Amino acid sequence: MELHRRTIAPVIAVGLVLVACASGATISENPTTTVAGDPVTTLADPTTTTAAPSTTSSTEAPDTATIDPVVFRQAMRVLWEDHVAWTRLFIVSAVADLPDTEATAGRLLQNQTDIGNAVAAFYGDEAGTALTALLNDHILLAGDIITAAKASDDAAMAEANDLWYQNADEISVFLAAANPAWPEDTLKSMMRVHLDQTLAEATAQLTGDYAASVAEYDHIVTHILEMADVLSAGIISQFPDQFSS
Repeated sequence: MELHRRTIAPVIAVGLVLVACASGATISENPTTTVAGDPVTTLADPTTTTAAPSTTSSTEAPDTATIDPVVFRQAMRVLWEDHVAWTRLFIVSAVADLPDTEATAGRLLQNQTDIGNAVAAFYGDEAGTALTALLNDHILLAGDIITAAKASDDAAMAEANDLWYQNADEISVFLAAANPAWPEDTLKSMMRVHLDQTLAEATAQLTGDYAASVAEYDHIVTHILEMADVLSAGIISQFPDQFSS
């Protein structure tokens, strides 16, 4: 099943994404897949980590009960580990044309919304939806690369790859502007490593080097947890009054 971008539909400020597969099956704008005890609920519950998403500006902390920083850090890790886990599941399914590709893509897109919601809890709904849109494009461009690679279309693959790395820089710039604890160059470097690793994983899967694909995923998990820790540490440092000592 070849995944390609069909529509980016605005929802609130920037929007969620419609994804279409070559089979004609379509992912809805609002995937309903949920996970019991998912970190979005945890991050939005003041009795566990933080308060419900607010519409405060990026310079204002949300009204919230005191947050346990250890629980908050773990919740952030779960969100980003889900990001790479569902990305891998999508790569495996898309490469092999498995019938679960559409459902897996829907769950992967839900993760981007979950991450946006976590950011919205501190930086406002507009920031959350904007980050969700950037992350959705991150996923869709990865799908474009897989589609082009399966078709041996080197020109399309190179174009999608360039756009993918450009999008990673845009995500880094967006986050760096929100928090001085997240230097732009550091974020760009970390995002580039994430893309390099994911590309290596997908290439190995496409070429049938499954041992290398699995090994690369181990590297991906280690790196994404480091990224999650950088993000949670930045939020804790920017909103110290919201966290318990």
